[in-house]
Amino acid sequence: MFDNILIWFVVIPIAMLIGLGFCQNSGMKAIRTVMVVCSSVLLGLAIWLCCDFLRLREMGVTDEMVHMGSWMWYAPLNIHLAVGVDGISVLMILLSAIIVFAGTFASWKIEPLPKNFFLWYALLSTGVFGFFISIDIFTMFMFYEVALIPMYLLIGVWGTGRKEYSAMKLTLMLMGGSAFLMLGLLGIFWHSAPEGGQLTWNILEISHNASIDPSWQYMLFFFTFVGFGVLGAMFPFHTWSPDGHASAPTAVSMLHAGVLMKLGGYGCFRIAIFLLPQAANELAWIFIILTGISIVYGAFSACVQTDLKYINAYSSVSHCGMVLFAILMLNCTAMTGAIMQMLSHGLMTALFFALIGMIYGRTHTRDIRQMGGLMRIMPYLGVCYMIAGFASLGLPGLSGFVAEMTIFVGSFQEADVFHRIFVICATTAIVITAVYILRVVGKLLLGPVQDDHHLTLTDATWFERLSTVTLILCIAGIGCFPNWINEAIQHSFTPIINALQTVGL
Repeated sequence: MFDNILIWFVVIPIAMLIGLGFCQNSGMKAIRTVMVVCSSVLLGLAIWLCCDFLRLREMGVTDEMVHMGSWMWYAPLNIHLAVGVDGISVLMILLSAIIVFAGTFASWKIEPLPKNFFLWYALLSTGVFGFFISIDIFTMFMFYEVALIPMYLLIGVWGTGRKEYSAMKLTLMLMGGSAFLMLGLLGIFWHSAPEGGQLTWNILEISHNASIDPSWQYMLFFFTFVGFGVLGAMFPFHTWSPDGHASAPTAVSMLHAGVLMKLGGYGCFRIAIFLLPQAANELAWIFIILTGISIVYGAFSACVQTDLKYINAYSSVSHCGMVLFAILMLNCTAMTGAIMQMLSHGLMTALFFALIGMIYGRTHTRDIRQMGGLMRIMPYLGVCYMIAGFASLGLPGLSGFVAEMTIFVGSFQEADVFHRIFVICATTAIVITAVYILRVVGKLLLGPVQDDHHLTLTDATWFERLSTVTLILCIAGIGCFPNWINEAIQHSFTPIINALQTVGL
């Protein structure tokens, strides 16, 4: 088992948990050492995995999944610890490792109970990595739940504002989505075998062998897409997201918005559309309407907010709506844009939340009406915030531009009136995003200083600079050199496109 590199993406976070368990709550040096070492190893492994995957593709390996392994876990229900990755999984693992690494330094001085905070943070990381490496639906769902459960305590104990209310609202809504998801996954399992065959949870076996009746597909598609769509902040199930993000501590906001919400888009692609292609072809239009509303509604809502975290939270609703919107277009170009948007949004929203936490830690306010002229006071943080803002509004040379352009070009390939009307409506979000980003940058960073006490504030520390530089380099790297992403994922869409075209005949 341990000769498979993917297993180590779960083993290392578990080792992180064990290492933290031996630390004293007051021993910050030991706690930081455990977190830095383990998060650095995870990042190094993720980079190696990505390079190795690209090497395999260059050598002509076109297998659906690589680094596959399967070990029986519970024989009566044929549950396996089955792992494997394709280009999409590899990129999501890399994104997760980058944000776990950056979040560690963003939480360098977390108080109170730093040991307990990082224990729950490590458990959340375990669930995220386990989800992306799993190709057994049951195991994937188990890791999905492991990733959700720590959120209640991380927000309820270490959050700010109405943290208990936000933590409970987030937990109840996401668990409600999990209930829908469980119904959908159980339905897929009970229809997973060809006539006379064995039931299986394995995604590849289901896609190759199962022929789920269309009447069942419609219901199961609804359950699974809604279940994952709740986590992807799809309208009208998005209301947990702004409150949860606004109350969460910095590193949790980074990991939640940057990675955890991507579990929703990844699950919609990997399970709802891949395993239920006929229902996806016929019911996608319903969810295109809902995700189109998410895109525009999220952008408009961000315009009227005055709290920095709420602005970024509603912006996340809009950008994550683009991910689901592009996936539902069911063509290769739009889906490529969706994966790029998952990477781009994950990095830039993590950068936003990191910077907001750093600014709040100094000014003790997130209200933009009480701030101004911060570029003069803390120029490094000001420049970083401008870069994050420009990435969000789609400035060429940064990741947001290439992701959004690919989404809208791919979406406009659908030639019927319905699709093109919704694509045109969705593109209005680009203009709206520019409005609220430039408004916030102008108010927060430029102009006169609103509070004289802010004149004594300090700029970023070394660990804050390390966290932000890591994210900025990745954002610029994707914006300037996007082709390697396309090379990594180009073969990942072939099975699903073939399935969609087959049932569409």
